[in-house]
Amino acid sequence: MLLENVKDDAAGATVLFLGTVRNHNDDYVVSGIYYEAYIKMAQETMAKIETEAIKRWNLKKFAAMHRIGNLKIGEVSVAIAVSSEHRAEAFEAGRYAIDRIKSEVPIWKKEIRGDKGGVWAEGTQVGMS
Repeated sequence: MLLENVKDDAAGATVLFLGTVRNHNDDYVVSGIYYEAYIKMAQETMAKIETEAIKRWNLKKFAAMHRIGNLKIGEVSVAIAVSSEHRAEAFEAGRYAIDRIKSEVPIWKKEIRGDKGGVWAEGTQVGMS
């Protein structure tokens, strides 16, 4: 579905990034992830990232999503698809989008660990004025 949203006859490149739930983090075994979000603000921030990426790399199309709730090992948690005339722009825009989503979108992650139950993952510190 995401790839369908970025199809464009003028695009020579399409990049798809999938972030999946893995079975560990550092030295801990992880059996799943729970994501929570401030939905309205997350949607606004995702839309801002989309607008900036399209403008900065002259993208043909952009689509991104991040799931919330309980996810199992191997499930996709975040997906980004971009299309552009050339591959360099598509790769750069995809990398930019995932980095911005991870650092700015108000989504919180709780790792489900066998030994400790649920442990909230440390997030990125955002400066406040």
